[in-house]
Amino acid sequence: MNLEQVSGLYNYWIVIFLMMTGFYIVLARKNLIKSVIGLNVFQTSVFLLYITMGKVRGGTAPIIPPDVAAAAAAAHGDAGHADAATHGVEAAAQHTDHVASSAEHVASGAEHAASGAEHVAGQLAAGTEHAVESIVYSNPLPSVLMLTAIVVGIATTALALALVVRIREDYGTIDEEQILKLDRGE
Repeated sequence: MNLEQVSGLYNYWIVIFLMMTGFYIVLARKNLIKSVIGLNVFQTSVFLLYITMGKVRGGTAPIIPPDVAAAAAAAHGDAGHADAATHGVEAAAQHTDHVASSAEHVASGAEHAASGAEHVAGQLAAGTEHAVESIVYSNPLPSVLMLTAIVVGIATTALALALVVRIREDYGTIDEEQILKLDRGE
């Protein structure tokens, strides 16, 4: 590995540094609050790991912009078909109101409108697929999962700090070694 490859993975170096720092704080410190802080540093490193893995260079959120969909429809000459299909569905609905006594007219109008709508939807989907092929998307799943993990982490930290407060009230200290001595009766 050369220096360029190693420096290109800077996000992983940051994650490893934070992870080991948090791990050291948890193991080396006997103060319960410092242990909770060490767990939060460790947890933050995991968040960064997953978020940086989900990011794609030059990628965007997986949302198709309206102008891309319109450009795809215009490129295939289908922009007028969408309006025609909508107009056809409205005309079929008005037609069914006027000819409510004749079930055959209603069924044929609905079939015609449905087949027109299916045709336009198929054409738009094909045009959108062609226009979207050139767009690079980032995966949103790691970010969504990390948002959930952050909420769980905040709740866990609040619970841990509440337990530290109760331990302090009962034992008069938050030092782990002193708490163990008091439990053993020394």
